[in-house]
Amino acid sequence: MSFLTPFVRYEAEVLPAWIDSNNHMNMAYYMVIFDLATDVMWEEMGIGATYKRTTTNGTFTARAHISYENEMLLGERGRVSSQIIGLDSKRLHTVHELFRLHDGKRAATFEMLSLHVDLSIRRVAPWPEEQLRSLQSAAAAHAALPVPDWAGRPIAIPGAR
Repeated sequence: MSFLTPFVRYEAEVLPAWIDSNNHMNMAYYMVIFDLATDVMWEEMGIGATYKRTTTNGTFTARAHISYENEMLLGERGRVSSQIIGLDSKRLHTVHELFRLHDGKRAATFEMLSLHVDLSIRRVAPWPEEQLRSLQSAAAAHAALPVPDWAGRPIAIPGAR
């Protein structure tokens, strides 16, 4: 399997319903964009909606972290670039960056840890062999990419504790 490195297949436009009282995209819709970009990536790796419909398996997000860097305004378009930075028998660690198309500036970053789940018992379970091979292939393609320096950052106010 040839996997895009990084994975760039999703674009979105800021819709009127997504604008908040500050006249920019509300923080919740960054998550929507990253979630939809994740769906596209998952489908490409064989763990998306088709996989969930044909098996009793799926993924749950165990941890997520968004950092907001530049505003997205009404009608602006953005493109998501995604990368696998970790994989084991039950977990997948990915990072995503949202770039504004009109100037190329990064609007936000998103880091997520996903768990493979047997939905019939609602418990974490190992990836089936076919999906694990697909994920390993994609992760190997991304292994040549540098891990972003922002990945794994804690949320804290320096000196507050």
